[in-house]
Amino acid sequence: MTDKSANTMWGGRFAAGPDAIMEAINASIGFDQRMASQDIAGSRAHAAMLGATGILGNKDVEAIREGLLTVLSEIEGGTFAFSTALEDIHMNVEARLKEIIGEPAGRLHTGRSRNDQVATDFKLWVRDQFDAAEGALLSLIAALLDQAEAGADWVMPGFTHLQTAQPVTWGHHMMAYVEMFGRDLSRVRDARVRMNESPLGAAALAGTSFPIDRDMTAQALGFERPAANSLDAVSDRDFALEFLSTASICAMHLSRFAEELVIWSSAQFRFVTLSDRFSTGSSIMPQKKNPDAAELIRAKVGRIFGANTALMMVMKGLPLAYSKDMQEDKEQVFDAADNWMLALAAMDGMVRDMTANRESLAAAAGSGFSTATDLADWLVRVLGLPFRDAHHITGALVAMAETQGCDLPDLTLEQMKSAHSGITSDVFDVLGVENSVASRTSYGGTAPTQVLAQVARWKEMLS
Repeated sequence: MTDKSANTMWGGRFAAGPDAIMEAINASIGFDQRMASQDIAGSRAHAAMLGATGILGNKDVEAIREGLLTVLSEIEGGTFAFSTALEDIHMNVEARLKEIIGEPAGRLHTGRSRNDQVATDFKLWVRDQFDAAEGALLSLIAALLDQAEAGADWVMPGFTHLQTAQPVTWGHHMMAYVEMFGRDLSRVRDARVRMNESPLGAAALAGTSFPIDRDMTAQALGFERPAANSLDAVSDRDFALEFLSTASICAMHLSRFAEELVIWSSAQFRFVTLSDRFSTGSSIMPQKKNPDAAELIRAKVGRIFGANTALMMVMKGLPLAYSKDMQEDKEQVFDAADNWMLALAAMDGMVRDMTANRESLAAAAGSGFSTATDLADWLVRVLGLPFRDAHHITGALVAMAETQGCDLPDLTLEQMKSAHSGITSDVFDVLGVENSVASRTSYGGTAPTQVLAQVARWKEMLS
């Protein structure tokens, strides 16, 4: 398109066309063409409403409907010629519609503005991404539940400060991530409900004098209701910020899990074996099997956090209602959505394909004095000692074992008694890691019975 065409779209206000720099900074078609299907869906709903309310005649409405379907087919078929001179997806669609059906295309914009049009398109696009995220999270949670159920009684070390703390079960560790991604799922669902109000019909900022039916267009587009304030409707980007916030928290969870997979798959740990599908080799070291998918997931969080911060900065100083600054909202959200969905899919695949090395987990579970807390609890429970005294005695026994180069279960009863004369041979019943995890039967604990109960609870909730 020529500058003259652009002037036509702007109307008679401008006598000269924008120069190349203005065109470059002003155009958004390079990225907002991703909203083509949402834009056409909104226009079809708007046209149908204009016909139902008598604002447009049936002949014009039918021509617009058929023309929009033709435009959509061209876009989906890859034959549509996008023009930067026409600025954005809205003007590109309208201009092509005019080429197809002529004068009726000019009536489509009755009772609306690009302000409410873009807000509607963007909301529809973000809503679709929330739906995709919900599906991806449900799939990932299901994969984690399978891992948890299979390894409900497999012992492994639990860590604090990345130091061995107490024995836990593989299933318990997997269920920790089920809880984390479950909260992400609830945030996705909650945010989707809150955003599901239609801006369409708010027009530029003040509504319109045409007798439009906003309830009709809201219903046609799957919204719960029309947005109640036209100023807010066109200037609101909270839905995009909530999307980025939700994506950021979830990406942080994905990154934490990815970090554990990187550590666990190392030769020093050998807790898990990742499949070849989600690993790569080295160009120089033939023995290497690198957890590249996990490392890339770990890195994606930077892009998603960055998008969240960037849009916050765009929106923080804007007066009501619409400002051109808000054109900078979409690229951040598009990039974050792409990377969030990719990270979710990659983590899902890794979890489904990975193999937990039960022997390595068990060997590590018994190291690092992991049952020291069980010993302290036994001293309190059986001998009636105050916990602080039990803590001190246990610490002395840990120091003794460390000096001897052995673990707590390897100490003799006589050595145990040297720390407290009341200790009996029964203490060795609590020092095995299997006994330790089996004893943690409090709600939410690591005992296999508790793990299986939580797996069943989640399966029932998801069903």
